[in-house]
Amino acid sequence: MNDPSASVQHALAENLAGLGDRIARAAEASGRPAAAVTLVTKYIPAAWARVLATAGCHDLGESRPQELWTKAAALADLPVRWHFIGHMQRNKLRRTLPAIELFHSVDSLRLLAALDEEAAAAGRQVPGLLEVNISGDAGKGGFEPAEVEPLVERLAEFAHVRTQGLMGMASLSHAAADAERDFERLRLLRDRLIDRLPDGVLWPHLSMGMSGDFEAAIRQGATLVRVGSALVEGILPSG
Repeated sequence: MNDPSASVQHALAENLAGLGDRIARAAEASGRPAAAVTLVTKYIPAAWARVLATAGCHDLGESRPQELWTKAAALADLPVRWHFIGHMQRNKLRRTLPAIELFHSVDSLRLLAALDEEAAAAGRQVPGLLEVNISGDAGKGGFEPAEVEPLVERLAEFAHVRTQGLMGMASLSHAAADAERDFERLRLLRDRLIDRLPDGVLWPHLSMGMSGDFEAAIRQGATLVRVGSALVEGILPSG
């Protein structure tokens, strides 16, 4: 998929513009400006990601460390902000941290501690989000909602991880009502805990919503939506 054709470039730019319009309308319907919501791409081939970045989409996501390393190197000449959005093996942290702007999927206390240790060794702070299993699906990772409240009391222990909010995924049922309920649950959890955060810790972000449900997520307060298939609709073969 190197050197995308002119038709592919045009389709990507059109899809990006269409998603921008949908995000803007959903944000405005929730009483917020379009700029309050950031589109983060995922699962986009490097050559296509270059097209999107050139068209103004500078927040690119990846869920596999090796893919992130490769794509970050390939697009090093562009002002790209890389987001890590998948499960991270701790032995891949050291190589991954220098490339990322935001770590969406801090899904366990062990990972939080390892992230803090690696960031300390690198002499930096890493912005991160706590991943919460808001749907209760057994196959999903993340903290249980009941685990987040006691964790808030400990966040000051991890001085090199600057937590900025929560991340979650909707139920695997794909029902619109279930998705909206799950996103509301994550927002309410954030809102309930925000006054209990340690001094200097702010939680402005909710990372939730994907191609099939990002508008519901925005209605419930999402500031970051993670979109892949909607960006390549009509370009990649279905099925």
